[in-house]
Amino acid sequence: MDNESRLVYNKCPSIGPEDEPATKTMVGEMRFFVKWVFLLIAFVAGSAFSDDWPQWRGPDRDGVWREDGIVEAFTGNEIELRWRVPVSSGYSGPAVADGRVYLTDRLTKPKQVERVLCFDWRTGKELWSYDYDCEYRNVSYSAGPRATMIIHDGLAYALGSMGHLHCFDAVTGEVRWRKDLNSEYGIEMPMWGISSSQLIEGDLLITQVGGTPDACLVAFDRRTGGEKWRALEDRASYSAPIVIDQAGKRVLACWTGDNIVGLDAQSGEVYWTHAYPPAQMVLSVASPVFDRDRLFFTGFYEGSLLLGVDPNQLAVKKIWRRLGESEKQTDGLQSIISTPLFIDDHIYGVDSYGELRCLESGSGERIWEDLTAVPRARWGTIHFVRNGDTVWMFNERGELLITSLSPAGLKVLSRAQLIEPTFGQLNERGGVCWAHPAFAYKHIFARNDEALVCASLERPGEE
Repeated sequence: MDNESRLVYNKCPSIGPEDEPATKTMVGEMRFFVKWVFLLIAFVAGSAFSDDWPQWRGPDRDGVWREDGIVEAFTGNEIELRWRVPVSSGYSGPAVADGRVYLTDRLTKPKQVERVLCFDWRTGKELWSYDYDCEYRNVSYSAGPRATMIIHDGLAYALGSMGHLHCFDAVTGEVRWRKDLNSEYGIEMPMWGISSSQLIEGDLLITQVGGTPDACLVAFDRRTGGEKWRALEDRASYSAPIVIDQAGKRVLACWTGDNIVGLDAQSGEVYWTHAYPPAQMVLSVASPVFDRDRLFFTGFYEGSLLLGVDPNQLAVKKIWRRLGESEKQTDGLQSIISTPLFIDDHIYGVDSYGELRCLESGSGERIWEDLTAVPRARWGTIHFVRNGDTVWMFNERGELLITSLSPAGLKVLSRAQLIEPTFGQLNERGGVCWAHPAFAYKHIFARNDEALVCASLERPGEE
């Protein structure tokens, strides 16, 4: 009789040696039960403290990173990498889910293709890849795909610059369904291609297509690819939509190429519209920012706009708008790529030439300006992510900054180089890093046009 069986006998005196066969069965069942209890505990603990980053701007699409046990300062001027793998060009950010990292890029030799790549998050080992022919036609800044992938319920969705939409098995890379949106919907192709990251609401995959007729926004069955609804004759923009709760409804808030609209996320019914036509060309890139019944929008040519979201009925109203005399003479916040942050009663973002600014949310008045976070340059870019009381900034020079933002000003707690900027656009200033990074498993995942990197941001001793 083994020691584990004797322990059972000691705790259960009514069991004797003659019951050994039944006891061994009981012990086996207990071992199985204990194993699964430990697995469950590990899973719950992992879920509580290690978050995925499965889509544009994080789990809740709000630029908030909720993990704890994160470093408070870097140990040197350069961040040590966990791994680095070669990739090709693209503006899409990484998505991280279920232990895998997903990315899209573009190759031009021996022919033009877009690729979908999947890596092991711990090692950077490629798990699967998929490529398809994709000739870029009339797309400016043609480095590669723009839209960050979205991973949900075992499926991975990738949207390319010319409108190729694929749904994959997230584990194996098997294509579940695919669509050529340009051919199917007759897209009026934006100057910089299809860029708006998709979102999932219930069983729907909602996409800003810019198609005809009345197909600016199209919702697909996320499992089959079948169209569920289409809406609006507006042109497409580059801004990724969000879903908000308003008056007991789930409202899709989207900045198109012509309007700001609120729709029933399940049916596509238009609830409200606020006209916001482009000042010069369609250049709406930043996502809407929602905070306490307020929606904030910012554009390079359109200036900044705050809408009040009525909590009791499906309506919005303008609170204020600020628009400078020119792109160099701005008063509020006129971002190009960066999506700003709402923190309490203030808005923080990057203006047209890299000026980090703080606005008072009630009036839009500027509280301060800082020129140290990113070099001053046209279309200067920073991606903001909140983690507790700190704001992490990834700027276009490939630097990562740990900061504190308040009405009193910017406080840089630590700053180090994560990845180098690459050439292909804006070469006169040494290239740029324009893709939004992902924060997951207490690590950061970032890309340029040559590599995808991973670095630990875990506080020593937290593992």
